[in-house]
Amino acid sequence: MSENLNEYMRSNRDLWNAWTELHEKSSFYDIEGFKAGRSTLHDVEKEELGEVAGKSLLHLQCHFGLDTLSWARLGALVTGVDFSDKSIALARSLSAELRIPAQFVHSNIYDLPGNLSGQFDIVFTSYGVLWWLPDLQSWTKVVTHFLKPGGTFLVVESHPMAMVFDPDDAGELTVAYPYFPVTEPLRFDVKGSYASDSDYRGVEYGWPHSMGELVNAHVAAGLKIVSLREFPFLAWRMFPFMEQGADGWWRLPGRMVQIPLMFSLRAVKGG
Repeated sequence: MSENLNEYMRSNRDLWNAWTELHEKSSFYDIEGFKAGRSTLHDVEKEELGEVAGKSLLHLQCHFGLDTLSWARLGALVTGVDFSDKSIALARSLSAELRIPAQFVHSNIYDLPGNLSGQFDIVFTSYGVLWWLPDLQSWTKVVTHFLKPGGTFLVVESHPMAMVFDPDDAGELTVAYPYFPVTEPLRFDVKGSYASDSDYRGVEYGWPHSMGELVNAHVAAGLKIVSLREFPFLAWRMFPFMEQGADGWWRLPGRMVQIPLMFSLRAVKGG
């Protein structure tokens, strides 16, 4: 592990604190629509988990909790976790305002066993989460720690293959980033965010992870993989030439070779 890890994580936390203020006002997150009853969950994760009413659900890297609260609206007993204190403050505010029961915990994922007790029927995380994790094996150990025996872990995420391409290339898929893990994180100067055109400027550090690394981290933690699905679509526009279908998913245009853009990985804890 890099000796500069604390600096990287601090920078990312500051970035997400700033982004929370931007995202609260952004049309991308549409908080007013959520308050009016809109769910932020997609069919993929709902199909994977099935009926959640009455089940305890731990949502890792929840940002300001819209997905967490959407699961609560379906009857789950939810706990959301994020390392951004401003995200957690906003999540708690929304929970109280909308009278949706939820617990929100401010914690670095790796420190969570010291900040939260109990075990859960479901551990869930999705969409843009793996990039921010420097160590997948330690992460899956945390997941196992919080899963009840027989409990389900679900991650829905952009596919590692898609992550190697330059998202700013306006014409074609151009390989720009490593597929395999790196010793030091990739560093980016950030203007605004993926959900806002603000003039805010910050620094982002991220860690690429291969599918093999992710699968082996599950195995090392004692999790049994029961489903791995790959999809030729995404919930957002990763590349400028993507096209949105009537079903709301974003795809590469038909003239291009179709590649996996998203995956869902479901595992269970034995016992």
